[in-house]
Amino acid sequence: MNQKERMLAGLPYKAWLDGLSEERDENKSKIYEYNLLRPNEKSRMAELIKDILGKSGDNVFIEQPIHCDYGKNIEVGNNFFANYNCTILDVGKVTIGNNVMFAPNVSVYTAGHPIHPDSRNSGYEYGIGIEIGDNVWVGGNVVINPGVHIGNNVVIGSGSVVTKDIPDNVIAVGNPCKIIREITEDDRKYYYKNKEFDVNDYKI
Repeated sequence: MNQKERMLAGLPYKAWLDGLSEERDENKSKIYEYNLLRPNEKSRMAELIKDILGKSGDNVFIEQPIHCDYGKNIEVGNNFFANYNCTILDVGKVTIGNNVMFAPNVSVYTAGHPIHPDSRNSGYEYGIGIEIGDNVWVGGNVVINPGVHIGNNVVIGSGSVVTKDIPDNVIAVGNPCKIIREITEDDRKYYYKNKEFDVNDYKI
């Protein structure tokens, strides 16, 4: 295996060998252009983000700035929105489902380094993939750590650090992120805490 193959297999690898530095530099040039596009250059934004990402569905929008290592290791579904300052370290694969929203300053980290200083100083690092299901809302300043799987219909509260898998249909908050309750049908009528909708067209 070369170093890229090792990286994508979740094995320890060296990030400056076998063309990986060149791949990151190529992606950084695309990211640089994307982050400097004017607000009225929406067609170029849409075109460029499809080129940056490995796979993307319909109606994908990412506010500037965005940062990622390779881009091609990120897959997003339909109706994906990421607010300002999204960072995705995609040395491992990041798979994001349909109807997912990121608040500002969400960080998705597949990358890591060995705990022992001698092992860490060897230059080896690793990437363990992250999966995020459908209909997920990730709050502001959330960090998602390597290897995490977040299920469908989940809300991750602001400021959380997600270190373990989160199952379907729950609200999870904290550092480390923990489930606080299930999401139920009764939640449907509220738009914020105990405030009920005063319109009917929210029902889809």
